[in-house]
Amino acid sequence: MTQAQFGLWSALAIHDTSSVVGATAKYGPTALPIGTTIKLARALWIVPLSAVTAITLKSKARIQWPWFVLLFCLAALLNTLFPAFNPAFGALNHLGKIGLTVTLFLIGTGLNKETIRLVGARPLLQGLALWIIVGAGTLALILFNWIRV
Repeated sequence: MTQAQFGLWSALAIHDTSSVVGATAKYGPTALPIGTTIKLARALWIVPLSAVTAITLKSKARIQWPWFVLLFCLAALLNTLFPAFNPAFGALNHLGKIGLTVTLFLIGTGLNKETIRLVGARPLLQGLALWIIVGAGTLALILFNWIRV
């Protein structure tokens, strides 16, 4: 699988944004920007979907803005507008990768035997089945070039 294909597959098949970034960063330097950009573009759909749902259901609940999307767009804008600061942005990028690695470790350690026992086998098996279906389905579509970058 090429890095572009892996970046696309990760963005479509992996649920958590930080996991997409972690997986694509390990796969290669081309996979990372493709996977991250596509995943964050998908995440941007949270905003209109939340607004339409709230209006349609006439919800009194306050809409929660996904701040990571706004911060990502701001970082991309600053990187584009101020190319003279690329060395500083590179250092911040490195610190961000370290922070992401720590975050992924902490997320990964949240699952233990007690949590699995409390949740039960049925939701665990359902999640596993959905993961296999989505992962294998998107992989097949990418490898057959039905979905491409």
